[in-house]
Amino acid sequence: MAAIQKIRSYGVVLICIVGLALFAFIAEELVRAISTTRNVGRQVIGEIYGESVNYQDFNTMYEEYENAVKMGGGGQNLTDAQAVQLRDQVWNEYLTQQIIGHEAKALGLTVTDAEVQTLINTGSAPILKQTPFINQQTGSFDANMLKQFIANYDEIMNNPDYPEAQKESLEQLMKYWKFIEKQVRQQALVEKFQALMSNCIIANPESAKAAFEARNTESTVVLAAIPYTTIKDTDVQPSEGEIKDKYDELKGQYPDMFDMQQETRDIKYIAVPIEASKADHEALRKELLEYAQALEDGSATPANVVRESRSSCLYNGLPQSKSSLPTDVAAIVDSMAVGQMEGPYESTTDNSMNVVKLISKTSLPDSVEFRRIDIPGTDEKAAQTVDSIMTALNSGAIMDSIAKTYNQAAALQWVTSAQVDGAQLNEENRDFILTLFSTPAGTYKKVDVAGGCIILQINDRRNFMDKYDVVVVKRAIDFSDDTHNEVWNKFSSFLAANPNVADIEANASQNGYTVRESQYVASTSHYIANISSTTDALRWVFDKAKKGDVSELYECGTNNNELLVVMVTDIHKKGARSINDPNLRALLEQEVIKDKKAVQIMESTEGAKSLAEVMKAQGAVRDTISGITFSAPVFVTSVASSEPVLSGAVAASAKGDFVSGVRGDNAVYAFQVIDTKKRPGEMDAKQEETTLTSSYLRNLNGVMNTLVRKAKIVDHRYKFYQ
Repeated sequence: MAAIQKIRSYGVVLICIVGLALFAFIAEELVRAISTTRNVGRQVIGEIYGESVNYQDFNTMYEEYENAVKMGGGGQNLTDAQAVQLRDQVWNEYLTQQIIGHEAKALGLTVTDAEVQTLINTGSAPILKQTPFINQQTGSFDANMLKQFIANYDEIMNNPDYPEAQKESLEQLMKYWKFIEKQVRQQALVEKFQALMSNCIIANPESAKAAFEARNTESTVVLAAIPYTTIKDTDVQPSEGEIKDKYDELKGQYPDMFDMQQETRDIKYIAVPIEASKADHEALRKELLEYAQALEDGSATPANVVRESRSSCLYNGLPQSKSSLPTDVAAIVDSMAVGQMEGPYESTTDNSMNVVKLISKTSLPDSVEFRRIDIPGTDEKAAQTVDSIMTALNSGAIMDSIAKTYNQAAALQWVTSAQVDGAQLNEENRDFILTLFSTPAGTYKKVDVAGGCIILQINDRRNFMDKYDVVVVKRAIDFSDDTHNEVWNKFSSFLAANPNVADIEANASQNGYTVRESQYVASTSHYIANISSTTDALRWVFDKAKKGDVSELYECGTNNNELLVVMVTDIHKKGARSINDPNLRALLEQEVIKDKKAVQIMESTEGAKSLAEVMKAQGAVRDTISGITFSAPVFVTSVASSEPVLSGAVAASAKGDFVSGVRGDNAVYAFQVIDTKKRPGEMDAKQEETTLTSSYLRNLNGVMNTLVRKAKIVDHRYKFYQ
């Protein structure tokens, strides 16, 4: 009892302890949940229809496209600029697929597996021509080649004796095919949707007849124009209410002009290039003279010279076509003798200093068609197999028949100069490529490779050309650290002395700097002022900066060869543009001024009964215009502009009619119709309807713009990519 009583005496304390423990547990779970939510939020690269687009999902899509591009480009890595361009393409295609998929679902449009298979079997999908499964004789997609590849794929991949390098190539090809297959389905859905939209917009016989008559009925008029320039702008100043009324009027007519689909910024900036000094040029020339001497006296191999000099041009020992050489090298290599060396010389085309030595020149094909059989193993048994196959082939055996014995296809394939010129190759690959291009057609060759042997049949060689074994030491003319520090210190001192926008603008010119301006900069532009590597500056502009802020000093450009400071001068939020937006307000004011001038001019000519009376007005000019039709704007020579409104006004008037008070874009007009006639020729009703329908289809762009606005797209890619 005493123990129980003692526990009771600590009851409040125990309750507090238990309560704190429960609170700590709940708080821990709450913190974990918040952390998880934040981490998920950090992975959101954008939105469409209110649904998040995950960074990892988008990046997977991008990698599929990147692999496809590499397959088509011989495995070459993309440059930074190409990667940015490809990401834009992937993003835009993703949005298109989502938007059309959203609408297609509502309409019940689908693409079945059977439809996809039909497109593949018939080769009718245009993207299929980008695959390797092309019949070289017809130039068209060959479904049988694809089927043979798919049929052999699993067997080859499960064969432990098949070389791993070849398995990797086949695996990449299969991934590429899966990507193409998916594209076939997506493009088919897009085409179905477009076909549906197209068939909703068709011409009828009455509209075709009206269009024909509008185009073939022409009039001649005598015209009086009173340009708006006859009244000074200062005499018709718009009021705030008039500007507001004009804003409301135009907002419904031009949604694209008044609706901002994304946030933008107005910025001012100073970009300072860092360029190599005279001392930097001389230092690089001295360094390249040493490499030139090594090539001249043979104290180093060409491959070692290229590697040690950090040349931007690889050397693989293969003769190259002239088209694969840098522009400045291609311009001189034809005139060089074998063994001759040029340089060091400077090339302004790519701001480089160069040393070039021609080792040999030979005539070789641009493309080679061949078959291959891979024989794994390096033991005596493998050697006997190779000898047996070579003997059979040289005795007239059919290569693809022998290949089937070893579970291989030995399909005909082509290799071109573009696929190997300038590629980084090891000695084994170089020997293989040299054998391909130098072996006469109709002969067989064996090439030893790591882990086995390849037996080649050279079937065809085409487009012989001069090729060059040429060593190119090419170095960019870069600035030194001393040059960089000098430019940096000067610019930093200027910014320290001028910390705000007003001071920078006031003092930039006298310090040798130029302030430039960019309006409506969007995060989707990827760069500030088209300067590369400005991602950090772009993120600052959209994620941190407020109106009037000045950024830190950024190093950007190719190889950090520019210094950049950015000033945010205005922020435009997503949605309706403000009436106080300077550019929009200037447009509204000009439209109101034009309206007020038109009213004044029309009041001054009100009651005029003839062209002669209108011509008495101040600033009136006279014109005679012939060939006016309803289908085209009227060009008025006296005011040097086109006026669409006159086309309709004249078409609605008969011969002899006098019409005044016609308000145009540049003047108020009065005219008298002096002649109306039909052009010769009979109407082709079917052709007229086809032509009119084609003109209607241009309206589909407007439909797509409307669907884009409905999708409520958010793009945050700038947060994820450099």
